[in-house]
Amino acid sequence: MVESWSFLDTAESNFRPLVVIELAKGTKEETIEWFTKRIVDKKANGGAQLLMKPLVTENGVENIYLVGASPLRLLLGAEAVGLVKECSDNSMRTFTYSSRKTFKHYADDNHDFLTMAECQYIIKHELENLRAKDEKMIPGYPQAKLYPGKSIVRRLLTSGILVQIFPLHDREELKKLSHNWYGRVKIGYQPLDDIRCYFGETIALYFGFLEYFTFALIPMAVIGIPYYVFAWEDYDKYVMFATFNLLWSTVILEVWKRMCAILTYRWGTLLMKRQFEEPRPGFHGVLGINPVTGREEPMYSSIKRQLRIYLVSLPFVCLCLYFSLYVMMIYFDLEQWALDYHKENESNFSSLMLYVPSIIYAVVIEIMNLIYRYAAEFLTSWENHRLESSYQNHLILKVLVFNFLNCFASLFYIAFVMFDMKLLRQSLATLLITSQILNQFAESLLPYWLQKRYNRRMKKRMCSTKTDMDLSLAEQVNMEKEMGTYLGTFDDYLELFLQFGYVSLFSCVYPLAAVFAVLNNITEIYSDALKMCRVYKRPFAEPTANIGVWQLAFETMSVISVVTNCILIGMSPEVDALFPDSKMDLVLTVALVEHLLLAIKFIMAFVIPDKPRDIQMKLAKLEFESLEALKQQ
Repeated sequence: MVESWSFLDTAESNFRPLVVIELAKGTKEETIEWFTKRIVDKKANGGAQLLMKPLVTENGVENIYLVGASPLRLLLGAEAVGLVKECSDNSMRTFTYSSRKTFKHYADDNHDFLTMAECQYIIKHELENLRAKDEKMIPGYPQAKLYPGKSIVRRLLTSGILVQIFPLHDREELKKLSHNWYGRVKIGYQPLDDIRCYFGETIALYFGFLEYFTFALIPMAVIGIPYYVFAWEDYDKYVMFATFNLLWSTVILEVWKRMCAILTYRWGTLLMKRQFEEPRPGFHGVLGINPVTGREEPMYSSIKRQLRIYLVSLPFVCLCLYFSLYVMMIYFDLEQWALDYHKENESNFSSLMLYVPSIIYAVVIEIMNLIYRYAAEFLTSWENHRLESSYQNHLILKVLVFNFLNCFASLFYIAFVMFDMKLLRQSLATLLITSQILNQFAESLLPYWLQKRYNRRMKKRMCSTKTDMDLSLAEQVNMEKEMGTYLGTFDDYLELFLQFGYVSLFSCVYPLAAVFAVLNNITEIYSDALKMCRVYKRPFAEPTANIGVWQLAFETMSVISVVTNCILIGMSPEVDALFPDSKMDLVLTVALVEHLLLAIKFIMAFVIPDKPRDIQMKLAKLEFESLEALKQQ
C-alpha cells in the first residue's frame, strides 16, 4: 500500500454523515469520550480513523452521533475489505489504492466512485474491527469486561450501552429508486443494479431470485389453467403434468445458477475473496489463544457444543415434530367432523364448513412456525457456535426441517395414506392461499401501517420547529431510528422455499397452485420493495456471490418432488391398470422410473454449466494474470 494510514486526511470540512450511532440515555461522559477517541484515532494507534460528530438538535446534543469518513479513508477502506470494481478495459478486478487510476469512473474529484452503500459497508467493517488493546473494561462500566482483541462495538451492544448502529437513507436516491421500483405499476424487470447500489448485493440478489422464480412459474401457471378447466376430475391426465413438473424444477434451479453468476460478476462479488471469519458476537468461552490467528479470543470445547446439539437440541426438535404430527391428527378429526356435518345437513353453510378445518389448520401452522422459530434461535444461540456461518447453517437446518414437516406432513398423509385426491386438492389450495394472505398481512401491510402512523405523529411534532437543513437532518435521523430493523432475507427465502414445495410436490393435483404463486409473487415484489424503502431502516450492504445454503435447500426440495410425483403417477388409475395382477411389479416399475428420472436430473445439473462460458474465460484470465504477477515478484 503506497499511501500510509498515518497521513490520512481527517478534516471535517466536507463531512458527509453515513452511519448513525445511538447510545443509551444517561451514558457516562467518560465512556462517550473513550469511544469517540477510538473511532477518530489513527489506525496506528488502534483507532478506526473515521469522522464523528454529535447530532445537534434544538434541545442540544443528544445521545446520537453521526459517522463519516474522508474520501481517501474510504478508498483505503475499499482496498482493506477487498471490493471489486470495473477497470477501464471492462474487466473486474480487486480495488487497490495504488492502481486506482486504472478503474473506470475514478477521478480525484469524483466522490461517487464508491456507492453510498459501499461507503457504509466500509464504515461498518471498520467499526466492527475496533478491538480492545490494554483495556480491561469499558471506562465508566466496570461490569463490562474487555480483553485484548475483543470487539468494542459488540461489547457495547451486549452491555446495553450502544443501542443501535444503522446507515442513513439518501432521501433523493431513495425517491428515485422508489419511483422506478414500485412507484408505478408496470410490466418489466426490476432495477436490480439500482437496488444493488442502494441496498447491497444480498438484498438485490433476493429480489433477483424472486423475480426470476416468478417468471419461471409462468409456464407452470399457463399449463395449469387449461388443465384445471378441461381435466379437473380426470386424475389420469396429471401424469403429463407431473412429468413436466420434474423437468421444470431441475432446469429453473440450474439456469438460476447461471443468472446468479452473471449478476454477481457484474457487481464484483463473484471475485471477492472470503476473509477469515471472526467469532460471532454471541460466542463466549474461556479466554485463550487462537492457534490459527495467534489472537487472544474466547475458546469453547467442540465436545461440549456437540453434547448440547445431540442431547438437548435434537431431542427438542424431535419433540416439536411429534407435536406437529399430533396437531395434524386433530386437524383430520376436524375434517371428519365437518364432512359428517355436511352429510347430515347438505346446506350452503355446511358446504362452507368443509373449508373451516383447513383454514384453522393453516393459521395454526403459521403460529407454530413462528413460535418454533424463536425456540430454534434460542437453542442455536445456546449451542454457542463460534462462526456466524455455522450458526446460520444450524438455524436454517432446524427451521427447514420443522417447517417442511409442519406444512407438508398433512398433504403427504392425505396423498399416500388416505389416497384422497379430492381432499388433497382442497387442503393444498387452502394452505397455500391462507399462508400467502397471512404472510402479506404480517410482513408488509401491518408494519407499513404502523410506520406510517408513527411518521405522521413525528412530522406533526417537528414541523413547527423545522427551520434549517441541520434540523431536517435531525428529523430524518429521529424518524429513521424508530423504524423497524430489517432482520435479513431468511424469512423471505423461507416463504419462497415453502411456496416452491407447494408447487413442485403436489401441483399436478392442484394445477392452480402455480397461478396463485405467480399472483402472490407479483404483489410480494411490490410489498417487499415498499417495506424496504418505507418501513424499515436502511440495512447495511452485505456482499455475497450467491443465495448460499438456500440453493441447496431448493435443490433438495426438487429431489423430493421427483419421488412424490413418481408415487402420484404410480397411484393413478391409468398406470395401475397396466399391472392388474402384480402390485409388486407396479412398485418396482415406479421405483425404476424414479431412479431414471433422478439420474436424468443429476445429468442435467452436470451438463448445464453453473457459469456462462464468457464469465469462465474472464475468471480464468484473471487467475492466469495473478499467477504471472506472482512469478514476477
